[in-house]
Amino acid sequence: MKTSEIEKLSLEDLQDKLAEYKKQLSDLKMNHAVSPLENPLQIKSARRVVARLLTAITAKQNQMTA
Repeated sequence: MKTSEIEKLSLEDLQDKLAEYKKQLSDLKMNHAVSPLENPLQIKSARRVVARLLTAITAKQNQMTA
């Protein structure tokens, strides 16, 4: 997910996407531990999307309180 796509989402949508990507990241890590992934960079990209989502959630929460 790109940052421009993330900025358009509401807080509830961001939290739903965060849960979805955290599950995906967990699944990728588990699969990689059992047998090597064909493309291990998927883990890196999923981790970065989770970080982007967390940053966007924090920014939206700060906007609401300010």
